[in-house]
Amino acid sequence: MCLSSQIHLFLYMAFTHPWFLLGLLGIAIPIAIHLFELRKTQRILFSNVEFIKEVKLVTARQRKLRHWLVLLCRVSLVTCLALLFAQPFIPAPEAESMLGSTVGVLLDNSPSMLQVADNDQSLLERGAEQASELSLVFPQTARFVLRPGKTEAVSAAAYRSAVDQVQISGQSTPVGKLLAQEQAAVGKGVTFVISDFQRNSFSAQSIEKIPSTEDVFLIPLHGKKQANVFVDSVWLDDAFVRTGVDLQLYVRLKNGGEQVAEGRQVKLFVGAQQAATFQVTVPAGEAIVTKARVRLQNPGVQLARIEVEDFPIEFDNQYYFTLQAANRIRILELSAENELGRLYGNEPLFSYQHATAGLADYRIIEGANLLVVREAAVLSGSIRESIRRAVQQGATLVVVPAVAAIGRDSYSRLFRELGVGPVQWQPIPPAGPVLQEIAVPSTSNPFFRDVFSGINMRAGMPKAAPVLRWARSGSDVLQMRDGENFLSGFASGAGMVYVFAAPFTAPYSDFAQHPLFVPVLYRLAMMSYQQEQQPAYRLTQPTIRLRLPQQPQGAEAAYQLIQDSLRYIPGQQKQGNTLRLDIPPTMQQAGYYTLQLDGKPVTTLAFNFDKRESDLRSYAGAELRQLIGPNRPNIQVYEPSQGQTVAARYKATRVGTPLWRYFVWGALGCLLLEGLLLRWYQRPKPVQLAAAA
Repeated sequence: MCLSSQIHLFLYMAFTHPWFLLGLLGIAIPIAIHLFELRKTQRILFSNVEFIKEVKLVTARQRKLRHWLVLLCRVSLVTCLALLFAQPFIPAPEAESMLGSTVGVLLDNSPSMLQVADNDQSLLERGAEQASELSLVFPQTARFVLRPGKTEAVSAAAYRSAVDQVQISGQSTPVGKLLAQEQAAVGKGVTFVISDFQRNSFSAQSIEKIPSTEDVFLIPLHGKKQANVFVDSVWLDDAFVRTGVDLQLYVRLKNGGEQVAEGRQVKLFVGAQQAATFQVTVPAGEAIVTKARVRLQNPGVQLARIEVEDFPIEFDNQYYFTLQAANRIRILELSAENELGRLYGNEPLFSYQHATAGLADYRIIEGANLLVVREAAVLSGSIRESIRRAVQQGATLVVVPAVAAIGRDSYSRLFRELGVGPVQWQPIPPAGPVLQEIAVPSTSNPFFRDVFSGINMRAGMPKAAPVLRWARSGSDVLQMRDGENFLSGFASGAGMVYVFAAPFTAPYSDFAQHPLFVPVLYRLAMMSYQQEQQPAYRLTQPTIRLRLPQQPQGAEAAYQLIQDSLRYIPGQQKQGNTLRLDIPPTMQQAGYYTLQLDGKPVTTLAFNFDKRESDLRSYAGAELRQLIGPNRPNIQVYEPSQGQTVAARYKATRVGTPLWRYFVWGALGCLLLEGLLLRWYQRPKPVQLAAAA
């Protein structure tokens, strides 16, 4: 910068504390001292007056020059001190008022911030340094709001202390959603967003939610380009897990990094024993599926985990899950006579129970996986309400209509309460029902997967005379040859409702005598099965649902989640045998958690980090600017560069260039120069001239 430009900037400098300029009045002190010293007379003794004029001339000149230089140093010292306390600065080109401002800082604490930057720091540590230095930019009157955390504004000292305490959380809110919350909390002010800006959690929609009146600065942090192998999901080839039987466990591994992962060691543990080990190579951004055989030795919950040897990103190297033998499928038939007992009663997989429509204990309805209402004459209001609650909680209902007209109204009410339909009753011809052949089902229908094995379809299809008709459904299973539906499924709440168009008894149908009858009824029972708990859950899930096979003791006590010495009481709601738990926001660590009730363990649940955190693909600074576009000048991208922090760049562009350090050096220079002047320009010593001989 040329000298004229510097002079121009100094002419337009501003002051943070201009009232300290009153200190310039202190210049009068060295001037007064200077005038007082001029009045002091000095006496010089000579033995001879031969050289009086010459000595007088020399000492007068030295004394005058020294006095003026010392005066200049003292005046300059007072001026530098006054300007130093006034905090002068050169206003920035985009200067804005900072007095009374509220500064919002969003520091991403998601697990992906544990990846390593180029300086071998984690992104969270680097982001915390950038966040702390921002407090030095703004005046002391500024207030800070740090997210995640409390929404109230605090002082700079309290803000720096809060930044030092930020830790990785397994329940961190996505950056885009957190930014919207930040704008609502801070209001008008300045917001800094420090994050790695993952592609799966930040998008153009996140930017569109930012008001055009708010100044937002995006600070992207980037880690080293590296591989990151993690477990995406695990599943079994058979939904019905049995003890003592080999099971095929499928493991889907994914590479969320930008480098190929070669020869990664993967180990599978069931309990304390290692069940399998293998090496995998996963291309960048792709996934592979591998499998292993496992066997459960007891019916209890088995703790299992998969360990991946992947360095340096280690937060997702372990995937926790549970394995448990399947419980028997609880089937309840509501009918006048026990007709399905021979079908379900001989299979150990099923727990069959029969009851009439006039049963007194309605709790058995809500505890069933499969409810079969087979040609019941009338359904009372209490039974319909119990059926509705069971279906809403995930049970499967199969309705086989009755012929008697007296019960049609109760069936129609049940359909309306379950959201099925509209369903219309068909009139019965005077000559009796007319049987029609059911069409051959499609083998591509998921319902009939593995159903046709062992069945000879050439023997013909069953026949039926429909008494119900409906226009649309969620899924069509069987149809008549004329295109009308014979068996269809309807989604209702968390469960399913399957409706047959005709009764099973003659003369309305011969379906119960056809070879297709058993596999279809078995398939309905198998599809009604719901696991009591999932093998694994994510910490970011707001709620989870568990089906409790038995009514536990101590119903008035609260369920607790326990991990080692940590104890959490989640929000909970119990309906029948279904328990809903709200994941506490303070649960941040992956691992196993024991669910206890009244001090007794109920089950063990496995929680993992959100798999989206393992996908390290993120936006670069140029990509963020392109995402913002040219029409959002209030959103800027600041990238930390070598030798310049984000705080320094913001200060240069929005606050200005501080000049106080120059006046510190100026004051020190004045003191040094004054000391040199007083040392070198000593007073002339009296001259003793020799007496004339």
